[in-house]
Amino acid sequence: MTIARSLSRRLAVLLALCLAGMFVAGCASLPESSAPQALGTINRVPTSVGPPPPTPGRDPDLLLSDFLIASADPAEHHAAARQYMAPDTAANWDDEASAMIVDRPDTLRESRSGDHATYVIRARKVGDLALDGAYHASEGTLENKIEMRRVNGEWRITELPPGVVMEASAFNKSYHRSVLYYVDPATSVLVPDPRWLSVPRSRLTDRLIEVLQHGPQAAIAPVVRNPIGGPVTLHSPITKANNEPGDVGIGIGGVRVDLAGVSPNQHDRELLAAQIVTTLASSDVLGPYILLADGKPLDDRFPNGWAITDVEQFTAPAPGQGRAGLHAVRNGALVNVTPEGPIAPAGSFGEANNLVSAGISGDGQSVAAVADTGRPAPEPRRTLLLGSYGGKAFPVAEGASITTPSWTADGSSAWVVIDGERVTRAVIDRATGNVSTQDVDTTPMFSAPAAPRGPLGQLTVSRTGVRAAVIADGKVYVAVIERRPDGKFALTSPTPVALGLSTRAVSVSWVTGDTLMVAREGTVDPVFTVSIDGSLMTPLTSQNLTPPVRAVASTPSAQYVADSRAVLQLQTADPTRNDRYWREVPGLTGEQVVPVLPG
Repeated sequence: MTIARSLSRRLAVLLALCLAGMFVAGCASLPESSAPQALGTINRVPTSVGPPPPTPGRDPDLLLSDFLIASADPAEHHAAARQYMAPDTAANWDDEASAMIVDRPDTLRESRSGDHATYVIRARKVGDLALDGAYHASEGTLENKIEMRRVNGEWRITELPPGVVMEASAFNKSYHRSVLYYVDPATSVLVPDPRWLSVPRSRLTDRLIEVLQHGPQAAIAPVVRNPIGGPVTLHSPITKANNEPGDVGIGIGGVRVDLAGVSPNQHDRELLAAQIVTTLASSDVLGPYILLADGKPLDDRFPNGWAITDVEQFTAPAPGQGRAGLHAVRNGALVNVTPEGPIAPAGSFGEANNLVSAGISGDGQSVAAVADTGRPAPEPRRTLLLGSYGGKAFPVAEGASITTPSWTADGSSAWVVIDGERVTRAVIDRATGNVSTQDVDTTPMFSAPAAPRGPLGQLTVSRTGVRAAVIADGKVYVAVIERRPDGKFALTSPTPVALGLSTRAVSVSWVTGDTLMVAREGTVDPVFTVSIDGSLMTPLTSQNLTPPVRAVASTPSAQYVADSRAVLQLQTADPTRNDRYWREVPGLTGEQVVPVLPG
């Protein structure tokens, strides 16, 4: 199965050790264990190895199966697939009308008489891809009627619906998942934008830069900035670092990108470099990255090229880099998990006995927690508390239910869902210590074409600050966080991921900027990972778990779950064998204990 690219080689090593096999096919009980779910027509560049022409004398049903495989090659407007059509049909087929990938297609004969035949292709839908390469998970059943006749003694397609339909395993051989990066204008943090490309390795660098220039996909376009867009163009062709053409991005030759129309502003140039370097590095296009503006170094500090370490300040901060590491809510109190065992911090949160969940800001300075009020219905059963780590907690909101707090990366606000429908930000003023609450507008999310249905079970803000993972009615969505001119926020453009689950999702956490970790009800594959476009979904090991799994908490380097008896951490005994298992965290035993990670 296609491997999801990491942000940098350093991060790739961490993911390889901690999430080895994360995107490898798993048990058949989950629909996500099938081939990667993506397709597209964005690339018209020949793939390295195209499918063969139609087999002479092929029966029509087998020819249709071959046609679905050939359709996975988008080169020259799907020239390989057009070979299976009569000449007039091939000339008029609209391959850009739509693009769909399907699993387990069946070819059913409706009629056959002499030199004419009618077939129906029936298959399970798993995804669509827009012309910009953006993938969208889908579900349902495809039924396409295909008319065929003999042409010069060979069966050929004479009538078919517009658009491309590809078989999943064929896509897996033709397409490659890349992650592009754009910029959150409020924080200058890079925001991932996954795409699917079908391009030879020697053309990958050019294609990545080309797609970057075209801009972000529609869902996030209103909330991100594109440093390489607008007036910026290529001043000269992309070459190796030593200015040699050909095989750019293959091996250790580096990359030379000369641009025109670049802003003279130093910060803008740094963002441009971060966007290019991180995008290329995440697709294993190795440096050094020689970046020029009109033939001169983009930045005089890097005349010999940029490295991924030179732009790391623009990546989302990794949780736990401050003083806060793994914590937990145990026996109603917040505890810090140290090598000597769990220790309750000073202050209200460590002294409490009625906490049910908590969140710690990424810098470890602030805590938001949900407490049980102990009041009988119809009085509010939950209270949201805010305060400094080791200090006093103050109540800021109440409700019949309040979800686990999720902090923004800058530690300025904690997000919760109250009573399953109202999304609220608890904002803390670090200068004065004052706390205020502000409702988030969810109308755009609930009125969108792919709108979730309530109630909302959990909301977790991405570390990039641009997206939020939402569980609604037991299903998983990724929504876009829009910051409005008046300072208020809205949730927009919900995208369903993890489609086809047989049980309800109960907890979600961000692993990386483009990957989620999810727990669901049941005993079969209760924990899995899924990419934010829904294209890669993989069960994690269940070894040593005792379902039900109640909560998950994750970072790129560590993943935790709370099952029916304890908090456990994902272990990798032998990365070369994907020999993974869950191991209990000492001191975190109990059916109510839950893990808490900063951020």
